[in-house]
Amino acid sequence: MGLFVLRRILVTIPMMAVVALFVFGLLYLAPGDPAAMIAGDQATPAQIENIRSSLGLDRPFVVRFVSWIIGVVHGDLGNSLFSGQSVASMIVQRIPATLSVMGLTLIISISLAVPLGVVAASRQGSWLDRAVSAFAVLGFSLPVFVLGYILAYVFALQLGWFPVQGYAPSSQGFGPYIGHLLLPAVTLSGGYIALITRISRSAMLDALSQDYVRTAKAKGLPRRTVLFVHALKNAALPIVSIIGIGVAALIGGAVVTETVFGIPGLGRLVVDALLRRDYPIIQGVVLVSSFAYIAVNLGVDILYMLLDPRISY
Repeated sequence: MGLFVLRRILVTIPMMAVVALFVFGLLYLAPGDPAAMIAGDQATPAQIENIRSSLGLDRPFVVRFVSWIIGVVHGDLGNSLFSGQSVASMIVQRIPATLSVMGLTLIISISLAVPLGVVAASRQGSWLDRAVSAFAVLGFSLPVFVLGYILAYVFALQLGWFPVQGYAPSSQGFGPYIGHLLLPAVTLSGGYIALITRISRSAMLDALSQDYVRTAKAKGLPRRTVLFVHALKNAALPIVSIIGIGVAALIGGAVVTETVFGIPGLGRLVVDALLRRDYPIIQGVVLVSSFAYIAVNLGVDILYMLLDPRISY
């Protein structure tokens, strides 16, 4: 197992290098001039050129990329073109809010979706199965921002149960902390619950048709034991896989959710940086998000081995 994990870690190094090159190159080719935005509408071409030179934007692509990579290796993601603040420190300040939303989203999604998929598969063709399938279709079809505005209007503006916008750190107490996170997490979990439910149902239907399940039933084991111990354990691989893949969707959905609910997380940081062409922030956030996604995939691979030891062979 140790050798397998080591190989997977070594594979991530070239993957991160490709991601870094792609992100830096894409932003290098992107339209818009940060120097012109910093200088303002009344600036002369000479003033814009001076700003571009002071920021190092006039240097060749290779020189800028190598300089950036060297900084990344040493933990320096550069500085914001507008505020001059360290990108790493800005990410550290914003990441707790994003992780809080994503963590609660994962808890809500997994705790609801997996049981729904199991129950729907065990009642195939029943009204409950059809209701779960309809819910999954609705979850796929409803955009995140639409669901967010609906929940904010009903539960925040009309009923007043939750705050409309903002974020309260855990240091302010558990109540305010969860109160600010619940609506964004439910919003973000809508499509994710639908995805996991569909995969869970499909995997369970396949597992329930196997001989070992029929043997367990013939032995007179309780229905719950057959479903959640025998069938679910063997159907876990595709479920775990889709949970890991769905983390990428959560990272993308966090941008919209944080914008709708005014949460000062990485999503809002990226949106503000895009509007101002603040390339170092965009590069830093995308690089950190890519690393997090690769780390999640590595964790999923390790979990595969724990669920099915045959994979290590």
